[in-house]
Amino acid sequence: MLKNEDLPNWLINLELEDIAFIKKLVIASGSLKDLAKEYDVTYPTIRVRMDKLIEKIKIYDKQKIDPYIEKIKLLAINDKIDLDTAKILIEEYRGIKK
Repeated sequence: MLKNEDLPNWLINLELEDIAFIKKLVIASGSLKDLAKEYDVTYPTIRVRMDKLIEKIKIYDKQKIDPYIEKIKLLAINDKIDLDTAKILIEEYRGIKK
C-alpha cells in the first residue's frame, strides 16, 4: 500500500474533484464520450476539462517550478484570470527577479 510520501507531487496537489474525474475516466475505459454522458455534458465540455487537467498535471509534475509562477498558471487554467494576464504577470515577475 502506498503512503502519502510515496505519491507523486502531481497527484498530491490535485483537487478531490480532479481525482474523482480521473476515476470516472478510468471506469469509462478512457472514453471521453462515455464520460460526457456520465456528467450529462457535451463532448467538447469534457475535452476542455480534460485539457485543463492535463495542464495541471504538467505543472505539478515539474519538480522545480517557482511557486508564484505555478499559482499564476493554475489561476489561468481554472479560468480565474485570463491567459494574457497570466503571461503579463509571469513576464513582469521574471523581470523583477533578474
